[in-house]
Amino acid sequence: MLLRIGLRHNWQQQFREVNRLLLHHVNETSSQTSLNQRVVLRSLRTSARHRNAIHTKFQPIEVSGGEPGQMSNVIKAFLFTGAFSFGSFLGATVLEYENTRNMMLDKARQAKLSWFPRKTNDGTLQKLKNDLKRNWDRLTPSEKIFVPICAVNVLVFLAWRVPAWREAMLHYFCSNPASRAVCWPMFLSTFSHYSGLHLFANMYVLHSFCDPAVISLGKEQFLGLYLSAGVVASFASILYKSITAQAGLSLGASGAIMAILAYVCAQYPDTQLSILFLPMVTFSAGAAIKVVMGIDFAGCILGWKFFDHAAHLGGAMFGLFWAFYGIDIWQKRVPFLTKYHDWRKTKQ
Repeated sequence: MLLRIGLRHNWQQQFREVNRLLLHHVNETSSQTSLNQRVVLRSLRTSARHRNAIHTKFQPIEVSGGEPGQMSNVIKAFLFTGAFSFGSFLGATVLEYENTRNMMLDKARQAKLSWFPRKTNDGTLQKLKNDLKRNWDRLTPSEKIFVPICAVNVLVFLAWRVPAWREAMLHYFCSNPASRAVCWPMFLSTFSHYSGLHLFANMYVLHSFCDPAVISLGKEQFLGLYLSAGVVASFASILYKSITAQAGLSLGASGAIMAILAYVCAQYPDTQLSILFLPMVTFSAGAAIKVVMGIDFAGCILGWKFFDHAAHLGGAMFGLFWAFYGIDIWQKRVPFLTKYHDWRKTKQ
């Protein structure tokens, strides 16, 4: 099986208009105003350099919050990461139960109704619903996971294009260790892309590795891993910025996708991968994840600003952790499934 990796592009063009306005705004403020309350778009998870950035005249926006190294934000981020990850896998367990139950009920219903003539409804709305259901049923299990994730990312990408929403997008859809709202942006930022090229690259890589991951994990466990990994990657970024006293915003699905990539490479280390537009260059998945993690580790040590290397590394480490220990952890859901099943019977 040959998977293609879409290389993440290293954008070189900065938000010139944004940075000019922000720097001008900072220079005009008094020296007593803390710099951590100014938005410095220099550490985007995708990098703060986008070739296809929309050249809109932004108004200077302030993001209030504590200092980048404030320990209270790190503690809140850590607690949120644990609670959200636990809740994600619990939710995946419930989703697995409900999907299995609905599938069995549908089969029983179809077997029962097959003995009776069906009434046809030729209404336009009913035809549309039938067509949508027919097209949805044709999708593979991995596509049924990828399509909703991609759709949410596209919607958030379009929301960035609405000038009236930009301040809210910066506040809630960018992970910022200095912001007062530090928790939920850790999750929402994993669906946030400002650059169309970055969105395409991330979704291409996710689509490439989604199928083997879903085959190995199942739809529900994959979803739990993906959502949890995104928050874990955000926490790794916040922790790194707090330790190194760096300011800046992060956004993008790269951390969550790195977890999926690392999981697949650990499960299928001998799988041959190739680079987009260079199909003649092949290498093993095991070697690929070592090189990628090595680059991100070097980026953290040397302080590179091209990508949010800490988020990438955190996501990859979580993916490797799940590859080696996820089976044992996932099996521990059985007692919860039993209790949920008993509770579900009382609600019928």
